[in-house]
Amino acid sequence: MELDQFAQKYERTVNEVSKVVLGQENVVEHVLIALLAGGHVLLEGVPGLGKTLLVRSLGAVLGCSFGRVQFTPDLMPSDVTGGNVYSAKTSAFEFIPGPIFTQLVLADEINRAPAKTQSSLLEAMQERAVTVDGVTRKLPRPFLVLATQNPIESQGTYPLPEAQLDRFLMKVHIDYPEEEVEQKLLSAYVGGFDPQHLEVDQVLSSEELVQMQAALGQVQVSASILEYITSLVRATRDHRSIDVGASPRASVGLLQTARAHAATAARDFLIPDDVKNFAHAVLRHRIVLHPDAELDGITADDVISGILSETSVPGGVS
Repeated sequence: MELDQFAQKYERTVNEVSKVVLGQENVVEHVLIALLAGGHVLLEGVPGLGKTLLVRSLGAVLGCSFGRVQFTPDLMPSDVTGGNVYSAKTSAFEFIPGPIFTQLVLADEINRAPAKTQSSLLEAMQERAVTVDGVTRKLPRPFLVLATQNPIESQGTYPLPEAQLDRFLMKVHIDYPEEEVEQKLLSAYVGGFDPQHLEVDQVLSSEELVQMQAALGQVQVSASILEYITSLVRATRDHRSIDVGASPRASVGLLQTARAHAATAARDFLIPDDVKNFAHAVLRHRIVLHPDAELDGITADDVISGILSETSVPGGVS
């Protein structure tokens, strides 16, 4: 797929999803960029902000299958992955796929389930496969986990392990809509809007989406941009306010999201802004602040903003 065609299809997709997901343009952009870059997204925000609607809309517009897992304290790993069930008809065990065997998975309120159940997603997110009773089964392509979590101070939540957080390409904050957007949303319901019957057009097929993911290989990366990405990530490991810095997976994530962003502008080369635009989303969940910094009210985003301002930007693209 040519990059001009790539950019046109991306713009049509954003416009179509934005017909029903109002006032969340930044979230829609981040989720689509993550999907094109082949990564997963962790959304943090209170319930009722349209996260399920976003995933259902994406599934309809992209021509992808959609599944939802509601994480609860009593959810078992087999409730996510599926398992072998004895069939009296065949006198044998048969594998019954779990809800993760779909292309777009909404893992709702993931931090309400204990660590054992949360970890059932690790292999699926990294390997795009699920192993049950020694048998590994591939998941469909494309495959995106869009997980939501309540703010960590909410009651009944379990912190996600660092290993699982690192599997998410981005962590995106989702907030309440602006007043005028909320009024527009109410007007839509007065006019008969029904979230159960989405009136959106399919822009892509799942096969075309896979082609778009492959098209990122056309975006060239200069040595100066690679050095810039490396400098940003390495700065998190030596920063005075950070206890644990970002892993090399963060470097790969910055590279891939930057390439996806360049492709949406029909560019076959990277500029520093492609990296900067998604640095907060790619890095914020991969660093652990010093306790003293947290006591001083410093946030991960504050530190990342400081690193971006202190790191020298390449003067040009070779």
